[in-house]
Amino acid sequence: MTDPEYDAVRLRAAQGDPDAVDELVELAGERGDLEELRRLADAGNRDAADELVQAAAELGDLDELRSLAGAGNRDAADVLAELTED
Repeated sequence: MTDPEYDAVRLRAAQGDPDAVDELVELAGERGDLEELRRLADAGNRDAADELVQAAAELGDLDELRSLAGAGNRDAADVLAELTED
């Protein structure tokens, strides 16, 4: 998907299209777009929060996982514990 297509999905999602929101979560996860996933998760989208944890883990972004865990995300705390256990 090109950037203009991604932007079009983002616009449809912003206009309240639930299918576009789902598509945006999936695309952001595939792209490793933590900023977009964080924005969606902060707006209350649970799927985006799950994708954010997964993407942060795949990218080895321990700071993101710590931030999520500190905000009460149990999945992030569990993943962080797995990644940092010796």
